[in-house]
Amino acid sequence: MADSANEERLVHELQRELERELDRSLDDAELQRVKELVRAQLEAELRAKQRRIAREKEQAEEYFVRFSLNVCLQHLVLAIGVILLTITGLPIKFHDSAWAEFIFRHIWSLEVNRIIHRVGASLLMFVTVWHIGWLMTREGRRELRELLPRVKDLWDFIANVKFMLGLSSERPKFGRYSYSEKFEYWALVWGTAVMVLSGLMLWFHRITLAYLPKYIFDVALQAHSGEALLAILALITWHMYHAHLNPEVFPMNMTIFTGKISKKRMIEEHPLEYEQIMRERAGAERP
Repeated sequence: MADSANEERLVHELQRELERELDRSLDDAELQRVKELVRAQLEAELRAKQRRIAREKEQAEEYFVRFSLNVCLQHLVLAIGVILLTITGLPIKFHDSAWAEFIFRHIWSLEVNRIIHRVGASLLMFVTVWHIGWLMTREGRRELRELLPRVKDLWDFIANVKFMLGLSSERPKFGRYSYSEKFEYWALVWGTAVMVLSGLMLWFHRITLAYLPKYIFDVALQAHSGEALLAILALITWHMYHAHLNPEVFPMNMTIFTGKISKKRMIEEHPLEYEQIMRERAGAERP
């Protein structure tokens, strides 16, 4: 009601000012234009106010550093490589389909598709070597210890299933990584190993066939194709939901890009890690 009254007041003021300058009354079309201008101005001011409030709220909320810049860059390179592999690998796998033929005829040729696919493969191998080297650092060793499966993960899984089925009112408390995050990481490790090894055998097929039996090459071809399709389906169903479609992070979980997580999400998603950080802070502040 207040906004409507404010809009009406501004319309009347602008109308009187224009009529005084024009020395005549505004017709209906001109008056409608004035109303549209006032409404657009008020909406722009409202949006600016909402953005300002959001920025102030974000600045007031405490954030924790969850991932280092190194980890964020690794994820970025991995994401680019996987996207290139996906958009070029699917047309190769389903080369006899109409949509794949359309791509090769009207978007890019088969040879260009192969070049882009190998660029994506090179990025995947590059980030694999990068990640292995990072795991040898102090930060990497600490993260790897946190990612190792534990008996608690099994009990967390059971407790989470009971919670989602309504058999329990308490959600399990996770540490730095939940069982689902650990599963996704180790699935990525396994999938990358299969894809890189089989991909190299296919890429350098002459060397492979010169030293290994033909059936080994055929196994590598099927493993590469099957694992690729499995990885794409996992990304669409599993990773897409947790990183984008989950109502708590929709439309996108920005933590892996900014490296930061809000206090609210930290308490909800990683309460044990939050409690540990608070204990360490208290110990550091104690004389």
